[in-house]
Amino acid sequence: MERGVFEDPEGLLLDMAQERSLGRLLGLVVERLARSERVALARIWLLRPGEDCARCLAAAACPDRAECLHLVASAGRSVLDPRVEWSGLDGEFRRVPLGARKVGRIASTGHALEVPDLGEAPGWIARPEWVQAERIVGFGGQPLVHHGRVLGVLAVFARQRIGEGCLRWLRMFADHAAAAIVNARAFEELEGLRARLQQENELLLEEVARGQAFGEMVGGGPALGAVVRQLDLVAPTDSTVLILGESGTGKELVAQELHRRSHLAGRALIKVNCAAIPRELYESEFFGHVRGAFTGALRDRVGRFERADGGTLFLDEVGEIPLDLQSKLLRVLQEGELERVGDERTRRVKVRVIAATNRDLRREAEAGRFRADLYYRLGVFPIEVPPLRRRLEDVPSLAEHFIEQAARRLGRPRPRLTLADVQRLQAHDWPGNVRELQHVVERAMITSAGGRLTFELPAPPEGGEGVRREAQPARVLTDAELRRLEADNLRAALRTARGKLYGADGAAALLGLKPTTLASRMKALGVERRGA
Repeated sequence: MERGVFEDPEGLLLDMAQERSLGRLLGLVVERLARSERVALARIWLLRPGEDCARCLAAAACPDRAECLHLVASAGRSVLDPRVEWSGLDGEFRRVPLGARKVGRIASTGHALEVPDLGEAPGWIARPEWVQAERIVGFGGQPLVHHGRVLGVLAVFARQRIGEGCLRWLRMFADHAAAAIVNARAFEELEGLRARLQQENELLLEEVARGQAFGEMVGGGPALGAVVRQLDLVAPTDSTVLILGESGTGKELVAQELHRRSHLAGRALIKVNCAAIPRELYESEFFGHVRGAFTGALRDRVGRFERADGGTLFLDEVGEIPLDLQSKLLRVLQEGELERVGDERTRRVKVRVIAATNRDLRREAEAGRFRADLYYRLGVFPIEVPPLRRRLEDVPSLAEHFIEQAARRLGRPRPRLTLADVQRLQAHDWPGNVRELQHVVERAMITSAGGRLTFELPAPPEGGEGVRREAQPARVLTDAELRRLEADNLRAALRTARGKLYGADGAAALLGLKPTTLASRMKALGVERRGA
């Protein structure tokens, strides 16, 4: 009586049901099937988006290069030399187009292909010399189907005729493998979400511990009002925003407000300080890594771009990113694709990027210290945050805000800010901007006695306050000047687009606006399309 092709089929079914890792599940199936000396080769292909099509040996047979079968597990050994194992995932059959060859036909039709004895179908064999040399006799190919959807193909090449009983076992293996694949994918997705949630919680805890934020946008002067109007313009779009300004002006707070006013407000806002990342960890921090990618990579790690998928990523001090790594950042911004360090799998992300810097990136690009193409990609809609010396009218409300914060944190009664205090604070130039004001107020709260505040500020320069103010006058734009500035910006966009409003290279796309919005704004500001 002829022995069955497979060893311990019941045990394989039980073990498949227990496995939660997709990679280990696929390896388990082919290795256990190929454990029998009567099985020459067992392989699994899964349907995945096409990739690396330019180098694919079967690209010519692929109908649209959108999806194909990827070889994901292989096990077997040569009868000519038992030391030769067929566990590699490369070679001629690593990608199989739908409908091509026997495996592709199984996936495209969803029907099994069973040839118990290859001697009865010689014209069906793709590589007859291999079949003859390795003494292949039978073939069984089963689609991996779950709820009517084809996931891939399980194929077995046997060194004896495959009987009807073994073909039934192979159909059961395929059915159970399909269900196990779906369960493993769902479990890995849940584990990924859990890990991502844990990492986001860690980031939030770090942020609370740092206490860096100013709390909220405070002030009502014209300079801050101009920033708010720009936020209202760009917040509803998905355009990349570049926030410019000196250190301490509150660029991070503007980014938070931009996210809050956008349609992504309910999604994650992930922040990364580019200046605080060691150079050798930039790729891992931005794109993540897989276990074993380098020394110390003990587990898979999700990068900041993946954490921000579907939400907003804030790149603070973006000018500090090393020049040789900027091309990889540009690829993610342009293509929405990335690979984790040590991983060949390409992942797609959809992220709105807000960048901030205190450098003149245009000058840095002209000097070759910053990629010009990355600068233009980041600077789609620049917002300049004015220094505190240009919004001195906001100093009283900012000081009151910081006094209230410090009093609550220190557990002290809130002291009164006198007119003399306000005048002294407004007489200072604030080279450290809002951050300096916050620290001065907190120091005054700590050293105050009997509720009286004493602000420690440097003495005014020789010649008095009038001389200093004349040397550095505050420049506040009028509403008419702001409208003129916006009109000039529209004309510049129209000139760049050669008068074209619509399309990917139109003025509306350059400005991050809908064409209808641009047209109504041109009418309101008296900007003519021909005269731009």
